[in-house]
This record gives sequence, C-alpha cells and structure tokens, in this order.
Amino acid sequence: MSFKDKLLSGKRLLTVEAAPLKGVSFAPVLEQVVPFKERVDAINVTDLQSSVMRLSALAAAVQMRAAGVETILQVTCRDRNRLALQSDLLAAASFDIENILALTGDHPILGDHPQSKPVFDLDAVQLVAAARGLEQGVDMAGRRLTGAAPRFCVGAVVNPGADPFEPELIKMEKKLAAGAEFFQTQALFDEKAGERFFKAVAPLKARVLAGIVVLRSEKMARHMNDHVPGVHIPESMIRELAQAPDKKAASVELACDLIKKFAPMGQGVHLMPIGWYRVVSEILDGMGA
Repeated sequence: MSFKDKLLSGKRLLTVEAAPLKGVSFAPVLEQVVPFKERVDAINVTDLQSSVMRLSALAAAVQMRAAGVETILQVTCRDRNRLALQSDLLAAASFDIENILALTGDHPILGDHPQSKPVFDLDAVQLVAAARGLEQGVDMAGRRLTGAAPRFCVGAVVNPGADPFEPELIKMEKKLAAGAEFFQTQALFDEKAGERFFKAVAPLKARVLAGIVVLRSEKMARHMNDHVPGVHIPESMIRELAQAPDKKAASVELACDLIKKFAPMGQGVHLMPIGWYRVVSEILDGMGA
C-alpha cells in the first residue's frame, strides 16, 4: 500500500526525516535508513535544510526510491523560480516519486552561504497549486504537457507554535484550498500547546502529522528554544535531559514519550532525528512500532 493509500485510509502514520550530506555520496545516509524502511510509512528527504548547501534532495530521493524506500521529496521555493520548480516536479514524477512536501524555505542568510540571493518566486501555497496544475496536464503558463500527466501526493508544513497563530491558520487553510493532502508540523514538545493547536485546526479536517525532534542534549534544546521560531521546550524537559546519566537512553525515552503524547492528536507523527539515525530503531522499539 502506498503512502497516499495509507493516508487516505485514515491509518495512523509514521514518517522519518533524512538529510543529504555536503558531498557527492548519499550512501552513508542510505545505509542507516534502509534498515528501518519497512517499519515506517515514508522517509522525507530534506531540500537544503537550514539553507545549508548539500547534495540535491532530488538526487538523494532517486537513490532512496531505487533502494525501495517510500520517499517524500521536500521542495523549497527559496532557490528556484517557477520554471525550475515545475521542472523538478516533473523530474521527480519521471522517477516515480509522487510524494511531495512543499515548503517556502528558510532565508539564505540563516545558512552557510548568507551572500546567496533568495528567489522566492513562488510561496508554498502557489507551489502546491502548481503541482495540482501539472496533474491536470498544464503548467503555470497554461501550456499543455506532452504525454501523461504526473500524479502527486502533495503535503505542506504548519508551525503550531507560531505567534500569533491566526496568520498560520489562514495560511494552512490556503494550502488546503490549493490542494494540500497532508501536513507535517514544526517540532512539538509542550503537550498543552499541542492540544491547543489540534483543537484549533480540527474544523479544517486536515491530515496532520505531529513533528517530533530527537533531542541529543540540553545544549541542543536550549539552542532550539533560542533560535527556532515557534519551538518551546519546557524547562523541566531540559533539566531532565541534563541530569540523565545516560544521555542516549534519555533522548530515546523522551522521543518515545513525545510520540505517545502527540500521535493520537493527529494522524500520526513525523520523526526528525537530525542526523542521529542510529537511534531511530531504538525509538521504534520503544513505542512498539
């Protein structure tokens, strides 16, 4: 059963995120994610995550697909105009990559090439609409595609901790209207904040996967609190991690607890190990996946 089939069936889902490296080879990442590919519903491939130059997400997704991994290709609007974005969507479809996550993208000033000129020709809402247009056999200029039209399962992102939240809710409604079929959220840590978010979006009847970041350390938690918009990690959680004698075991236990809290609120979770792939299987064991 494909990711889209599972999504539409209402099945509770688990997706995991993987990031290409700054280099030619994707093999080191692939070797770490293939062992748990049968235990998750799909694996995201990030697109120049945090505006850091890396191997192309599309190249990595093609290798992932060849290894039998159900793949979600992230596509950001930051670096490409509408010509290149539509071309990459067609390229993905030509490799049988149908799952797309549309993002506007972080500004280049936040990454390792701050002198880069951002593009932002489209935003995420327009990118979702562009993918839906391609499915109808036409590009954004209204010109017909040659041959069969692509088929996509298009997702988008939402930030539950955005302050104020109303603009984020309006944007989410626009993404749904443009054709988004599912959402993956920014990292959630605070249970009450998660409950408020899912209550607020319930009338939209959207399929939402709660974002869970695997915290490695107290330092990482404090950095996220200080620098990641919309993320709030409770001080009690940070203290618990700081005082744990076995940091890895504490990180795994915390991730399992967060998954158990947030998975029932939506249609599942999106796990972000931030490169710490070796603990994913332990987390899956801990949550009984």
